[in-house]
Amino acid sequence: MPEERLQKALARAGFGSRRACEEMIAAGRATIDGKVATLGDKVDTSVNIVTLDGHQIPLDPDLRYLLLHKPAGIVTTMDDPQGRPDITSLLPEGDRVFPVGRLDLETEGLLLLTNDGELTHRLTHPRYAVEKEYLAEVDGSPGAKHLAKLRDGVELEDGPAKVARAQIVGSSKGKGAIEIVMTEGRKREVRRLLEAVDLPVLRLIRVRQGPVRLGDLAVGTIRPLTTDEVRGLYEVAGL
Repeated sequence: MPEERLQKALARAGFGSRRACEEMIAAGRATIDGKVATLGDKVDTSVNIVTLDGHQIPLDPDLRYLLLHKPAGIVTTMDDPQGRPDITSLLPEGDRVFPVGRLDLETEGLLLLTNDGELTHRLTHPRYAVEKEYLAEVDGSPGAKHLAKLRDGVELEDGPAKVARAQIVGSSKGKGAIEIVMTEGRKREVRRLLEAVDLPVLRLIRVRQGPVRLGDLAVGTIRPLTTDEVRGLYEVAGL
């Protein structure tokens, strides 16, 4: 794509007005391919690496970053060989994006979608330990002993597993609710962990990934990530 002035690219990507972006550049806060940028510098946003305040930022206008509130009963694939409903029916036309990791068939909640391959790799690789937070409704009354087992770790068929953090947020009439934070994402891991401590899952919702929260986004709907959310994902992914 053709080059454009850095301040224009920054403003287009949502980092402030053109004037505010010029002031950032004049203050020495931006770099292009490792060199401090100056007013008048141009960039090819599909090639050059731009940082602001030491953090790499995505400026390529072809990159897309979306958040979907995945419903239960939908598989996290673009096409399912078994013919089950997949996420393609929920995506906007024209944007070719892919899910960042997966939620199992019956799990609901936050699902990130993007065509940014490097970010996807880092958000899904255990090495970068990006947090994912879940709210689980369980069959049983969770207590301190359950939390201790989850934190200490349990042995699953594919190896030991444990939560990064867990807390009880509700309990009534033999059912409870637990908030769980994980830093890895093996298949059905949260469900298997809770099953292993005798708290089978009745409903599971992912409410956060890194700095991005599901909030009040309606089930089955989608929205673009904000500039701050994308920057936050880049930071936790070490980009």
